[in-house]
Amino acid sequence: MNSNLLIYIILMIVVTNLIRVIPVTLIRGKIRNRFVRSFLYYVPYVTLAVMTVPAIVDAASTPFAGIMALVLGVIAAWYGLGLFPVAIICCLTVFLASLI
Repeated sequence: MNSNLLIYIILMIVVTNLIRVIPVTLIRGKIRNRFVRSFLYYVPYVTLAVMTVPAIVDAASTPFAGIMALVLGVIAAWYGLGLFPVAIICCLTVFLASLI
């Protein structure tokens, strides 16, 4: 095994664990700052959106089909449809947009 690869893996383990351990050791009590609490509340949603939106656009055969599916999926979800109907609408949108 290459020694550089082993160093990279160990460094990755250390950095990943530090990111998880430092907040637990530094923040003992309840977070009272309103800005920090709202920031931490939205972090998972932003992270999910940042990973999902480009994947939706790139997964389709053309970016146009992916963008159309994304827009129609957001509209369907906005009106209260569940996950399964939204997924069907997005899949049908990509299929029909690919035919055009």
